Amino acid sequence: MMKQGLNPYLPSWEYIPDGEPYVFNGRVYVYGSHDRFNGYAYCLNDYVCWSAPADDLSDWRYEGVIYKATDIEDNEDRDSCLYAPDVTVGPDGRYYLYYVGSKSSIVSVAVCDTPAGKYEFYGYVHYKDGTILGEREGDEPQFDPGVLTEGDITYLYTGFCGRGDKSRSGAMATVLGPDMLTIIEDPVFIAPSEPYGKGSSFEGHEFFEAPSIRKKGDTYYFVYSSILMHELCYATSKHPTKDFVYGGVIVSNCDLHIDTYKPANKPMYYGGNNHGSIIEINGQWYIFYHRHTNGTNFSRQGCMEKIEILEDGSIPQVELTSCGANNGPLKGYGEYPAYLACNLFCKEESIYTDFTGAWMNNQFPKITQDGKDGDEEIGYIQNMKDSATAGFKYFDCKGIKKFKIKVRGYCRGDFEVKTTWDGEVLGSIPVGFSNVWKEYSADITIPDGVHAIYITYKGSGSASLASFTLE
Repeated sequence: MMKQGLNPYLPSWEYIPDGEPYVFNGRVYVYGSHDRFNGYAYCLNDYVCWSAPADDLSDWRYEGVIYKATDIEDNEDRDSCLYAPDVTVGPDGRYYLYYVGSKSSIVSVAVCDTPAGKYEFYGYVHYKDGTILGEREGDEPQFDPGVLTEGDITYLYTGFCGRGDKSRSGAMATVLGPDMLTIIEDPVFIAPSEPYGKGSSFEGHEFFEAPSIRKKGDTYYFVYSSILMHELCYATSKHPTKDFVYGGVIVSNCDLHIDTYKPANKPMYYGGNNHGSIIEINGQWYIFYHRHTNGTNFSRQGCMEKIEILEDGSIPQVELTSCGANNGPLKGYGEYPAYLACNLFCKEESIYTDFTGAWMNNQFPKITQDGKDGDEEIGYIQNMKDSATAGFKYFDCKGIKKFKIKVRGYCRGDFEVKTTWDGEVLGSIPVGFSNVWKEYSADITIPDGVHAIYITYKGSGSASLASFTLE
């Protein structure tokens, strides 16, 4: 399998959602929470970091554990998990990690001399009188910190606001002084929660969680997850703590709203909560987000797409792809693993994975892996029952005359190959029961040019798909 920029961008056995990307000293570092394969809750693992050269986003390197759940005060039994963090460089040149534990509503900070070394606990964000943010009367609970440092000032963005919860007003912005802990301007609300969004520019896409902040020129971009959960939206302002106006959706992890290749309201993947941010790398802007695997909410993987910021500051919504950071479409020949599917669906449409993870496992296709968490097993698609479709975008094809697939499972039927999700069947590959991976092939011509590849199972039983090969 060829080295290219792929989605997900990390190995198929790694589960890093809530990605916050930064370029430090010529490398891209991604900070996020850390899910467990086959996990039973969010963020069960320690914080780790991955990085890649800014000029080669296919060459990701594991930097190791940077902060453990047991580093949380009084958390020897790991009852509190490490939720989505963010990192910023302080005025002293050190790296500051902001996080909220799953059992708290205050913002903790750790510090390190290098981007991906071992962070050490530093303190809690607090008012000038020492009262911790989130514990003063009238404070709203803190959640999902996002940070931006300019000079001696750090802007901290936090919040979690469920639909219908009138006790929470929206996303908060708090200004910190040069010690990275002390509040010099009290929290203000910059984006409304759902009960308070009516009549505002945010109506219908009110703030839910996942605040993140970036700056381009003189414009601040506030990236967040809306009450619809599956989408990352943005708002802009010329000031970091006021006057934000809703801009639109950047990406949806089930591709809702996109109508370039399917109806706008048709989900093309099983969505769920979303979290990420935007970054400029060598002149190209990207959105980092996450997808849901294993039929649950609790095994999320980081993905990225190229985006464009137009002259008027707007960001058009982008499609989900398998090529992610690649410089154009993927090479239209060779073997590709099935876990690269950016579209995955069947005739029973559903937008969301289930919070308990109970109903997905036997009803819908899902991306999964063998082994246990941490095993370097290549992911594959399981549970492909009649009508289950996996889509891969995009490939620059030329002279393709044969199509191969690797399949196992209690199945008997055919895999149909198409270049659009609802288009003409170019050919079919019969498959049968096998308890080991078995390769099947057929003479199928893919037209020359840039195409998507869609593979649909028609038949009885349940098939697993490991890979496909273009020859």
